[in-house]
Amino acid sequence: KKSEQELKDEEMELFTKYYMEWKGGKKGDNISYASIPRFYYRLPAEDEVLLQKLREESRAVFLQRKSRELLDNEELQNLWFLLDKHQTSPMIGEEAMINYENFLKVGEKAGPKCKQFFTAKIFAKLLHNDPYGRISIMQFFNYVMRKG
Repeated sequence: KKSEQELKDEEMELFTKYYMEWKGGKKGDNISYASIPRFYYRLPAEDEVLLQKLREESRAVFLQRKSRELLDNEELQNLWFLLDKHQTSPMIGEEAMINYENFLKVGEKAGPKCKQFFTAKIFAKLLHNDPYGRISIMQFFNYVMRKG
């Protein structure tokens, strides 16, 4: 006579066997598993000094690269100056506006770091019921400061 644990083990084994047959084979048989990229890597243990150093260094390099992509204070001032210079009248109250044509001109002059912000998609996202088809310079500048 079999013990209760042996019966549970046998039941689980049979369940797994029938489930895999019903599902269409074993995990290793499916070729799509080979093409799925690995997205999780465990953190290195305390005794894996070399892996820890590699992780720290790669993180530092990543953060430096991201930091270089950010606009510094001088570049932000230059962007504000260009936006203000190319504003399109009439103003709405105290708010300066810019049309798409001038928006693209500023994008050409602003420099390579700013290029990512001067797209039709971003212009359309910030466009709000202006009868002249313009966006607020202040809203755009705030968008750049948040995203950049």
